[in-house]
Amino acid sequence: MDIELNFDKELAQIIDHTILRPGTTLKQVKTICDQAIKYNFAAVCVPPCYVDEAFEWLKIPEINVTTVIGFPMGFETLPAKLAETANAISNGCTEIDACVNIGMMKEGRWDYIESEIKDLTELVQRKGRILKIIIEAGLLDEAEIKKACALCAKYKVMYVKTSTGFVEQGATPEMVAHMREILPKNIRIKASGGIRTREEALALIDAGADRIGTSSSLAIIGVA
Repeated sequence: MDIELNFDKELAQIIDHTILRPGTTLKQVKTICDQAIKYNFAAVCVPPCYVDEAFEWLKIPEINVTTVIGFPMGFETLPAKLAETANAISNGCTEIDACVNIGMMKEGRWDYIESEIKDLTELVQRKGRILKIIIEAGLLDEAEIKKACALCAKYKVMYVKTSTGFVEQGATPEMVAHMREILPKNIRIKASGGIRTREEALALIDAGADRIGTSSSLAIIGVA
């Protein structure tokens, strides 16, 4: 029996097939694009410098091209993030995963965070694209998660994303469930960071995740 004929098609359709490791090459990006076409993943998530090539290789409306902005710590200034976002969109990006400034959240500078979320949302929505705000929930306490989610709700961000995968604490079912309780039903959750098995992915979905971001996509859907 060819296992590739029996992979989990439903699960594949909510996975962002991701490659964001330092040293990522164009050849590796081409490989994940080919895999996305073969297994019908929701999106490929690639470094900003490879968005235009990924867009040219895919040419399939059902598979989105995702990239990251201000990644992974969000320390870039807002004008820099807006310029990076505009460039990614002009290169064919259809989904933007943007990091807000973690340090500013920890300092309680919510006016700064609100400006980031507001301006990024306005730009991305004006261009008809999808925005996912990364809050790095593993570094926040419950009150900070609640405040960050409230600002995302205020500006109608389409997704709140748990994590970058570049800190020790990635997505957990408890984290996702807490965010799901806070967020309005119309705002979706993307879980990412440390998701390596089918069981982990399903637990996050059961907790309320609408999208899974992982570089272990093939193992999760049963073809590796």
